[in-house]
Amino acid sequence: MSSSLTIPEKCGVILLPDTVLFPHGAIPLHIFEPRYRKMLEEALEGDCLFCVGNLMGDEEDGLAEAAAKVGTIGLIRASRESEEGTSNLLLHGVFRVHFDEWLEEKPYPYAAIRPLLNTTLTAAEEADYISRLRAAVHRALKNFPAEVTERVNSTLDQAGHSTIMADAVAQQFIHDPADRQKLLETGEVRRRLDFLIKFLENAGA
Repeated sequence: MSSSLTIPEKCGVILLPDTVLFPHGAIPLHIFEPRYRKMLEEALEGDCLFCVGNLMGDEEDGLAEAAAKVGTIGLIRASRESEEGTSNLLLHGVFRVHFDEWLEEKPYPYAAIRPLLNTTLTAAEEADYISRLRAAVHRALKNFPAEVTERVNSTLDQAGHSTIMADAVAQQFIHDPADRQKLLETGEVRRRLDFLIKFLENAGA
């Protein structure tokens, strides 16, 4: 996350079923509902931030029950509005956030949020996990075209840090919504890395 980017205390949230965005990942979105068009308009007029939340129940039951407790705040990287008022945009994940309270201040889902901090690793753990994760990725991609392997390795090279690598790998390789949500909610970096390494080793077996 850029040091110049401040996470707000309140933020709009787009709630989508089976949808989990990881920090450092990206998701294309088509904004067409009037409430989310208003949310996008206000975000573009302000800090260009809004959250993605996993809708796991019926909104009529209340957002505290319907939405997952943890989502990701994202930064709008590009947005194009059509003549009909709908928009296509690319949202870049920035930080895990906890939805502390759902507020009635806006016509769209709007929550009091707080960032969730990652645990830290020792230098030796960091080096070991990076080595093991990259080896697991390499094995999982052994039957893929060379250009795919090169693209993934380039992403990992740019990530540099194990926590960023873990989120980048999760964004690319984990497709089950329940597993994605579980990883998003796991603050312990070691547990995230252990899960990913085991998953990739099984995939490459």
